[in-house]
Amino acid sequence: MPAPAGAAGSAAPSTETHSSHRVGWLRASVLGANDGIVSVASIIIGVSAARASLHAVLIAGVAGLVAGALSMASGEFVSVSSQKDAERADMALERAELATDPAYELEELTKIYEGRGLDRDLAEKVAARLMEVDPLGAHLRDELGFSDVTQARPFQAAVASAASFTVGGGIPVLAMGITPAGLRIPLTIGIAIALLAAMGALGARLGGAGTLRGALRVTIGGIFAMALTAGIGRLVSAAGL
Repeated sequence: MPAPAGAAGSAAPSTETHSSHRVGWLRASVLGANDGIVSVASIIIGVSAARASLHAVLIAGVAGLVAGALSMASGEFVSVSSQKDAERADMALERAELATDPAYELEELTKIYEGRGLDRDLAEKVAARLMEVDPLGAHLRDELGFSDVTQARPFQAAVASAASFTVGGGIPVLAMGITPAGLRIPLTIGIAIALLAAMGALGARLGGAGTLRGALRVTIGGIFAMALTAGIGRLVSAAGL
């Protein structure tokens, strides 16, 4: 007789997929794209509002694109490297504590599992077994919260941030360069707003928040930045500077 559906022997392999292992470079990518769109679009709109030539506008846009991408890459690398240094220091400290006082570390691990709902006897057995198999890994994971998912990866974050900034900022520059004269500013603004809404929604979804709220938050901020730089450009032009 065939096993009933849901029986242990006939359970289908899990098909769950998770994206948490990509959280590091996804965060850097979304932030980089948002910054690229806002920064570069604001630059070219501000310079255009100062009645500069298209050539000058494109030079300013490309300069902002290159400078911004390099700044994002170096900033991410330094920030995530600092996180990695802190992780290494914690690992060294935990390794030393395990070497000098393993009994205390065993009790510490036992209390962690008790706090998670295991009774004392089972918590002691689990802690003792893990201390035999992988004591450092157990403490890094269960005491300090380290995991492969959250591990700092400076180079990966730097590359993702720079690449996404370049893509996000390159689209407004391209739009400005290929659009007819009368439509350059309004079309560039419209494209930038649409991109910001999409990035805001994506960022909110990755964080488990409402996509509409995330899209509005990023879009409103971008509109304010573009309006402010356009106003400054007009003032500079009016002042004859």
